[in-house]
Amino acid sequence: MSESSSLQRPTTRTARLSAIEEALTNHVVTSQSQLSAILADQGIAVTQATLSRDLDEMNAFKKRLPDGTMAYAVGHVSDDEHPDMTKAETQMSRVLSGLVTSVAAARNLIVVHTPSGAAQYVASVIDKQPVEGVLGTIAGDDTVMVICPDEGSAEARADWLLALASK
Repeated sequence: MSESSSLQRPTTRTARLSAIEEALTNHVVTSQSQLSAILADQGIAVTQATLSRDLDEMNAFKKRLPDGTMAYAVGHVSDDEHPDMTKAETQMSRVLSGLVTSVAAARNLIVVHTPSGAAQYVASVIDKQPVEGVLGTIAGDDTVMVICPDEGSAEARADWLLALASK
């Protein structure tokens, strides 16, 4: 039994997407059936059709590893394609590009819109990275409010988030 088998997640779509991203980041996943088994170990039962849609929505793709193995990866760009971005920014970009539909600054706040059900996942992605000028987030169903210390920080971070989501 794997170490992660004690981890239990809610059965929400957002939790499932998070679990898939985590599995693709922490394991060499070569097939959907292998990914399904990893999710099952976490208490997440998923049909092949749902898993396929989730992978497509997350912009997952198969890439050739140095040893020649073809494995799933998340995103649509390789780390080399944006050398100006840090690894953390590249990872954030991969998630945000598929889920952020608009970004707007309002005083010291940033309002980020997402598809229904994705806001908490997007907020979590932003919160996981220590970002200068971001104090924290609050998420609803399809809207994330990013709290910044001042108006200048909000405008700069809104531009940054929009750039990440556009890559």
